[in-house]
Amino acid sequence: MTTELPQDPFMLLSVVNMKLRDQYASLEDLCDDMNVSRTDLEEQLCAAGFEYNAEQRRFW
Repeated sequence: MTTELPQDPFMLLSVVNMKLRDQYASLEDLCDDMNVSRTDLEEQLCAAGFEYNAEQRRFW
């Protein structure tokens, strides 16, 4: 995971959802641009109880 993203899952959730809303058209775009593994990101947020909704482009 890149140092640009917080390690705390709740802060990570907030930052990722904000970036998806304001800067990126998809989770893939965010991960590619930030050089982050989508699998690692989803696993970290899933472990905290969140899952990605592609239709809404956000984690819940």
